[in-house]
Amino acid sequence: MPARTVGTALLLPSFLLAATAACGSDSSAGAEPPALTKDQARRVLDRYTAAVARAGANLDGAALPAVQADPQLAMDTAAFKFRRASRQRSPALAFAKPEFYIPRMAGYPRWFAAAAVTGQGGRALRHALLFTQARPGEPWLLTADPFPADAALSRVALDPGGYATPVKPGAEGLAVPPAGLAAAHAALLTSGPAAPGAAVLAPGPKTDEAYGALRQGQADLKRAGVALASRFSAAPSPVYALRTKDRGALVWYLVRQNEAYTSARRGRLAVSGDLVGLVPARAARRRMDTTVLVQYLATVPPEGRATVAGMYRKAIAVRGS
Repeated sequence: MPARTVGTALLLPSFLLAATAACGSDSSAGAEPPALTKDQARRVLDRYTAAVARAGANLDGAALPAVQADPQLAMDTAAFKFRRASRQRSPALAFAKPEFYIPRMAGYPRWFAAAAVTGQGGRALRHALLFTQARPGEPWLLTADPFPADAALSRVALDPGGYATPVKPGAEGLAVPPAGLAAAHAALLTSGPAAPGAAVLAPGPKTDEAYGALRQGQADLKRAGVALASRFSAAPSPVYALRTKDRGALVWYLVRQNEAYTSARRGRLAVSGDLVGLVPARAARRRMDTTVLVQYLATVPPEGRATVAGMYRKAIAVRGS
């Protein structure tokens, strides 16, 4: 399994990090067929698990496109590069206690979500897997997999048949439309909780605390002779949402982070932390630009503020000079 890192520290500069272990519309219950059956969804998860286990055994990123789509593909391909460069083996992958949340929908693309756990005890990690199928007959691909801190998918409402309801990206009647979350989150992380639009997000480790941690990281780098400029933006990626029991929504969305490190003195910059494996170790001399993707999972109530429940962050590209 690719390397993953979780928590507030994920928004610290990539330079400092080391890795560790449109999409649907509202529909009335029963009005549309489910995207697939639960037995089919289980087979999709089993196929994915087996394929990634084979790819992970050899850290073969070329095998991932058969079972993944962006943004997951770009992020896990970079994670494989990190493991090869740092000579780390990919741990065995086994999803325990999977629960499937399959929306009713007509047409394509189709998608569904699964909650599962990997690892045990203090190493246990929750997953909010999201699989998509672009067209009939094409494979189901893992498109997103943020890590919720709690059983976030248990909030999804199910109809008498056990199926979920998709929510339109621009749906009204929510604290913020699902399609507006990425821009609001990007504004907060770039300019702070007082930024226009940022008030729709509740305080927490992945919002205002993450902004504070990033600013502290910038200050630490400055004392070491390195300047860091960091900007977040809404990534051009589909938003996926399911209706929750409180008539809110559980939303998967993507934010892009662009970092620029500069130093007046040679030797101050080094390809380290989350950037290992993306470029040669001596590629950076006085400037280094990185592209980072951050997947988020948020719960949006009908009124109040959205709470960010999970995330997965990975640097995917570096350019040094």
